[in-house]
Amino acid sequence: MTKPERIPLISLILAALLPAVAAASCGDPATPIHRIQSDGTRSPLAGQTVTVEGIVTRDAREPGGFNGFYLQQADHETDNNPATSEALFIYTRKKAGKPGQRLRVTGTVKEFHGLTELVAVRNLKVCGTAPLPEPVEVRLPWPEAPEHLENMRVRFSQPLTIIDHYNLARYGELTLASSDQVTPTEYLPPGAKAAARSQRNQLHRVLLDDGKSQRQPNPVPWLNNLAGDVPLRAGDRVTRLEGVLDFRFSQWRLQPSVMPRFQRNNPRPDAPPAPARDHVRVMALNLQNFFNGDGRGNGFPTPRGAESLQQLEVQASRLRSAILQAKPDILAVSELENDGYGPDSAITQLAETLGEPWAFIRTPGQDGSDAIRTALLYRTDRVVPAGQPHRLRSGAFRHQGRPPLAQAFRPTAGGDALQVVVPHLKSKSCRQASGPDTDRQDGQGCYSHRRSEEAGALIRWLDSLPAPARFAGTLITGDLNSYAMETPVQRFRQAGYHSQVHRFHPCGPEACPYHSYRYRGEKGSLDYSLADRHLQPRVRHAQTWNINADEARALAYNQRSALSGPQPWRASDHNPVITDIHLGNN
Repeated sequence: MTKPERIPLISLILAALLPAVAAASCGDPATPIHRIQSDGTRSPLAGQTVTVEGIVTRDAREPGGFNGFYLQQADHETDNNPATSEALFIYTRKKAGKPGQRLRVTGTVKEFHGLTELVAVRNLKVCGTAPLPEPVEVRLPWPEAPEHLENMRVRFSQPLTIIDHYNLARYGELTLASSDQVTPTEYLPPGAKAAARSQRNQLHRVLLDDGKSQRQPNPVPWLNNLAGDVPLRAGDRVTRLEGVLDFRFSQWRLQPSVMPRFQRNNPRPDAPPAPARDHVRVMALNLQNFFNGDGRGNGFPTPRGAESLQQLEVQASRLRSAILQAKPDILAVSELENDGYGPDSAITQLAETLGEPWAFIRTPGQDGSDAIRTALLYRTDRVVPAGQPHRLRSGAFRHQGRPPLAQAFRPTAGGDALQVVVPHLKSKSCRQASGPDTDRQDGQGCYSHRRSEEAGALIRWLDSLPAPARFAGTLITGDLNSYAMETPVQRFRQAGYHSQVHRFHPCGPEACPYHSYRYRGEKGSLDYSLADRHLQPRVRHAQTWNINADEARALAYNQRSALSGPQPWRASDHNPVITDIHLGNN
């Protein structure tokens, strides 16, 4: 990193005396912008006062903008060195100048969180009109960090894919890449290669920005720009990407000069068709914190879920739509409020939301001390409980965590019994992580050690449970907070529990259509359907239903752009996992 040059005292005196003279004469010698930018990551002129002359390519001085404009050297004034940028951000509230005008500006060079800019503008003079510089054709992935294009006009020569929209409603940002990106530990073992691949994924992106510095833009930009006013989804494509390549908040971003075009490339899928009558369908779904206040219309905001009764009603309506359209016989849920089984409890309200003939398994006093728990609901006209439920309250779950629940079911029409186990292992959040639970930089995030301990405890516990008569086998289905090649999932595999979604729909570095979660632009599976060796031959199909993970967070039940009406889209932030199992007599 180059240190700023020392500024001789005489230069400071002359700079203070002569800026008005320097700025007054359009066409007089000026400091070339490429000399300010140089071929490094920092300007060698940082801290010095300079006069530059160039063409305004984008004005960002409108309310809520960046308080400045982008100035680029005319095409005939460049140094023809592809390693140096020919543009600069001018931070000023002075109003003169607009795109297509040539300006002469005197100010001080500054590095602001990686962005080279001119600040403390003393003089700004319009020197007439001029054609805009031609945009530079660029492609992703970047061959190298695009420092040489900072603040310049660019045009992407290929369609790009939306891989993340988490900050769309908050900051007006979409993350784009040349293709969708899969979480490396979905197909690579944890370690240096997986971590390096994730780092590569992070580098080969560009943000499509709305050109505003304000939070919560209203309306949310680009959300409904597809034909038919259907909201965009991750996996959709964007073309006609042209504008200024900006660097802010440690991200390369495009400030568009023309309206991008959005193309549907990842349509909303229909619910999986119902299986044959002699099959049982099991659906696992993370509810994204289903809390119902006091159960009587009050008690909002809740600690982790809906902030109002209206939000709860939207959440419940979407969950009902998603679950009933999927037509499960057994429903394994996580992130359900841990408030007992009374008439005002969250599980009672969820069952009532689903309507007849839904009921739920009760384990009072065994659900742990966490704010959320796992639970099992079932259709009484399709299956009946076989034997008593069990909660794991020992080992890794003795004083912490969310105790897994196990219950055997038998079809009402007769057939073999199926044991369904619903876990929810420790999250990857690093809050209070210490010792072996800290991030090992191997791609697994925090608490991988604890999740592995929980997996081992669950496996040993299942070995100790009594098997009912005519037993088909065990299905572990729920949120493991681990991708397919990570240690916790591999512990299950080594014990004979295999992912059925990956069996039918394997993931690789280029494709993972049946994923359950999307995080920071990478997709993979956190939610599973794991069958033991006895049950696996009876599993006819397993898949995720992509109704949530690829939908914009701006549409969630607790956002102002929330969808209205009964529909399954963005009912949660995890996709449900659906498993069809043959348990009939023949």
